[in-house]
Amino acid sequence: MPIKVPDNLPAKEILQRERIFVMDESEAYHQDIRALRIALLNLMPNKQTTEVQLLRLLGNSPLQIDVTLLHMKTHVSKNTPPEYLLNYYTVFDNIADTKFDGMIITGAPVEQMEFEEVGYWRELAEIMEWTKKNVTSTFHICWGAQAGLYYHYGVPKHPLPKKMFGVFPHVITKEITLTRGFDDVFYVPHSRHTEIRRDDIIKTSGVDIISESEVSGVYMVATEDGRRIFITGHSEYDSNTLKDEYLRDLAKNEPIEAPVNYFVNDDPSGKVNVSWRGHSNLLFTNWLNYYVYQLTPYDLSEL
Repeated sequence: MPIKVPDNLPAKEILQRERIFVMDESEAYHQDIRALRIALLNLMPNKQTTEVQLLRLLGNSPLQIDVTLLHMKTHVSKNTPPEYLLNYYTVFDNIADTKFDGMIITGAPVEQMEFEEVGYWRELAEIMEWTKKNVTSTFHICWGAQAGLYYHYGVPKHPLPKKMFGVFPHVITKEITLTRGFDDVFYVPHSRHTEIRRDDIIKTSGVDIISESEVSGVYMVATEDGRRIFITGHSEYDSNTLKDEYLRDLAKNEPIEAPVNYFVNDDPSGKVNVSWRGHSNLLFTNWLNYYVYQLTPYDLSEL
């Protein structure tokens, strides 16, 4: 089934080349199908890149999905033109009276700041509070996961001695439907300067650790009812995303080591070894199926 996006969204052409079924709003209007409403709160600087990554995964499901793209009203984007946001995005004020089957809150390059120091923290906190009664399941990614755990449960983030950068092996610590079909060991990209610690989650009521890594630590945390999912890594990343980050930091003369377990033979001049794509697709498909589609009411006003 298709994923519905705003008319003429540039990501549509990229996804169609990959044979992902995408239709725009004018086409979807003629179909008598109750599509899942998914809000994508995009906090990343290069919004077009993040759109493609996440829409690709959402579009790999047999479910029809209607995506609403959101940006922060209280933040001026430096990397995405204002006319692009005006054409394809909206702000929270315009959808506050709407209910959604699911919501994704992305990461953001602000992890080394205290949460309350982030310029749009109040607006983000308002949105996270709103999700409690207006979204069936919310999927938080990287800094978005840290922000969600802090806002909802008071879980702190901690600075790392050096950037957690690479692709690391993970295991499942608690079996739930979100991890159905996962291998015993699976790989996830990480790119962050802070972490959520196991001890903090264990003593927090209402959430459980679902997956972790000996190297990169806690990866997946969830509430028992699946209303809130927290993912500390970047399973949505493209094959070259970590390479681009590495080359960017080198060009800025910033202290950076090559991403671990990423290049073939750990040679930055060589090819990238993509080892996370299967898990990534399964993660998003399971979330849409078990935590959104099977739990959301047909009439969203009943949410």
